[in-house]
Amino acid sequence: GVENLRGSGMIAGETSRAYDETFTLSFVTGRSVGIGAYLVRLGKRVIQMVDGPMILTGYSALNKLLGKEVYTSQDQLGGPQVMHPNGVSHEIVPNDQEGVHSMLDWLAYTPKDIKSASPIIAASDPVDREIDFVPPKTPYDPRHMLAGTTDEKGNFLTGFFDKGTFKEYLAGWGKSVVVGRAKLGGIPMGVIAVETRLSNRIIPADPANPDSRENVEPQAGQVWFPDSAYKTATAIEDFNRGENLPLIIFANWRGFSGGTRDMYSEVLKFGAMIVDGLRTYKHPVFIYLPPNGELRGGAWVVVDPTINEQMMEMYADKESRGGILEPPGICEVKFRRADQIKTMHRLDEKLIELTADLAASEDNDEAQGIKLAISKREDMLLPLYLQIAHEFADLHDRAGRMKAKGVIEDVLSWKKSRTFFYWRTQRKLGELQIRKKLMAADSRLSWADATAAMTEMAACDWTDDKAVCAWLKDSSKAVDDAISKMQYESISKDVEDKLDALSSDQRKDLLSRLR
Repeated sequence: GVENLRGSGMIAGETSRAYDETFTLSFVTGRSVGIGAYLVRLGKRVIQMVDGPMILTGYSALNKLLGKEVYTSQDQLGGPQVMHPNGVSHEIVPNDQEGVHSMLDWLAYTPKDIKSASPIIAASDPVDREIDFVPPKTPYDPRHMLAGTTDEKGNFLTGFFDKGTFKEYLAGWGKSVVVGRAKLGGIPMGVIAVETRLSNRIIPADPANPDSRENVEPQAGQVWFPDSAYKTATAIEDFNRGENLPLIIFANWRGFSGGTRDMYSEVLKFGAMIVDGLRTYKHPVFIYLPPNGELRGGAWVVVDPTINEQMMEMYADKESRGGILEPPGICEVKFRRADQIKTMHRLDEKLIELTADLAASEDNDEAQGIKLAISKREDMLLPLYLQIAHEFADLHDRAGRMKAKGVIEDVLSWKKSRTFFYWRTQRKLGELQIRKKLMAADSRLSWADATAAMTEMAACDWTDDKAVCAWLKDSSKAVDDAISKMQYESISKDVEDKLDALSSDQRKDLLSRLR
C-alpha cells in the first residue's frame, strides 16, 4: 500500500543525494521495474546487461491497457536498444563477468573519498613521447586522435592518451560528441571530443501507433545537436561529482544546430546546461582547439574560460581557428561585392586608369566602351580579391591572434601537446591541493591570496610547470610546516579579535577559567 510508496520515495531521495555526495554506479543485471528503474537513473551512471530491461510497466499490462497484443517483450520498452541510444545506459555488456570487469575499470578512475583526487598510477607509456596520429583537414574518427590507430601498413600510430586506456561511454547517444575516460601519464582524466563525420540519429517506430515509422535524422559533424549538447552536459556533471576528474575538451565545434526542430527539441536549454556544468566544476578544465579544428560562435561562448576562471584554461593548436563566423561568412557580412569593387578601384592600376579615362571622356560611345572594359576587369579581379579577403579574414581567426588578444593561455604544437598537458595537469592538481589547505588554514584567504602565498613559498620558476611539480614533490614537508604556521597565526588572530570584543572583566574571567 501507500507505506511502500513512502519507502520508495525515501530511497529515491537518498539515491539522488548520494549522486551529489559520493560516487554512484548501477549495474542492471536483470529486469528493473518501476521505482527500481528510477533508482538506476537517479544514480546516473548505468551499466546495463543485454537481457536486463529497465521498464516502468510490464508489456503484458500495457497490452491489456491498449486492448490488443502490441508489445511482445520487455526489451521493446527498456532493453539496450532503447536505453543505450537515449543516454540512460552508459555501457552495454553481454554478461555478468563483463559487467563486473566494467565496474572495476570505472572504479579505477574514482578517488578513495569525495575529498580526494583520483589515484595516479605510473604509466608504461612515456609522457614525453610525440603523438603520431595527426588530425587531418578531412573528416576523421576522433577516437584515433585520443587512443591511436593502426595505419594501412599495420603500424600503430599513438594518440594523445596512454595506449590502451581510453574507454568511451554513452556511445549510442548523441553521436556527434564522443565522451569517455582515459589516462595521461597515469593521471585519470575525463575527455570530450567532437565527431567530424556525418552521423545518424535513429528514432524507432512505436508499436502502439500503427502510423509511426522509423525516422533517421542525419547529423553533421562539428555541430552540437540537442542530444549531443545534453550528452556533453551529462558527462561534465559525472566527471565533476564523485569522480573528481580533471577534464580536457578537444573543442572543434562550428556551432549549435538552431533549426526549428532543434529549437523545439530544447537545444538552447541543453547548451545552457553545459555552461552550468563548467561554472560549478571543481577540478582543472582544459579547453584545447586541436589541429585543423575550429571553434565558432555560440560553441566558443559555452566553453570560454571566463565561465570558471579559477579552474578553466584554453589553449589552441597552431593550426586551429577560432572566431564568430568562418571567413566566407564574415566576408559576406563585412566585405561584400560592392566593398570588393571599391577596393579594386583603389588598388588596381588598370582600373584607376580606366576610371580616369571615363571621367575625361566626352563621347557616349567611347564612355560605353570604357564602362564595358571596367566591368570585365572587375569580373576578372573578383575571384582574386575574394580569395585575398578570405585569407585576410582567416588571419583574424588564427592562434597567434587569439594569444595576442589574451583569450587563450598559449599556442601549442600537437606533437608535443601530450607532454605539455601532463605537466600542466600535474601542476594544477598539486596547486589545488595546497590551495585548499591554505584556505582551510586561514578562512580569510581568497583564491588570489592563496595563489600569492604559494608563489612566495615556491623556490622555483613559477612559469615552469615541470619545475613547479618537482618543487611540490620535494617540498611537501616545508609546505605543510608553512601551512601549519599560517593556521596557528590565523587561530591566534581569531582568538585575539574575540578577546578584544570582551570587556576587561570578561577577559580576566575567561583567562582564569582557561588556566
